[in-house]
Amino acid sequence: MSKFERCPCASKALYHKCCKSYHDGLPAEDALHLMRSRFAAYALGLADYIIETTHSEHPEFSKDRAKWKESIEGFSRATNFDHLTINEFVDGDESATVTFTAHLRQGVNDATFSEKSFFVKEDGRWLYKSGEIKGEDGGD
Repeated sequence: MSKFERCPCASKALYHKCCKSYHDGLPAEDALHLMRSRFAAYALGLADYIIETTHSEHPEFSKDRAKWKESIEGFSRATNFDHLTINEFVDGDESATVTFTAHLRQGVNDATFSEKSFFVKEDGRWLYKSGEIKGEDGGD
């Protein structure tokens, strides 16, 4: 991605001034930045970043890293990541939640969904622990 392109996380910032530093290894300062950087990583097909920022207790966590990576890359290739809307962010010292709507398309199909994501901080790094799909309006 060119350093002159907008970041896929919908921050309106240029990628090299936004999520690139997280993708390059800088820990996200909070769960909101991690969530945005994960959306951008999916959009860019950065499967290793998704794996590295997923908690080991997440239901999709797999010890078969090669198969998991292939699955993420396939999803990223088949999906257009049109926009990200943050609906709510509840910050905390060791845990936090981010409720968002991911505006996605797969071919001609609308794949938009809303989720309340749960994050935990371990060893100074935020990790995505689980998610709960919400109604189309972002609520239950």
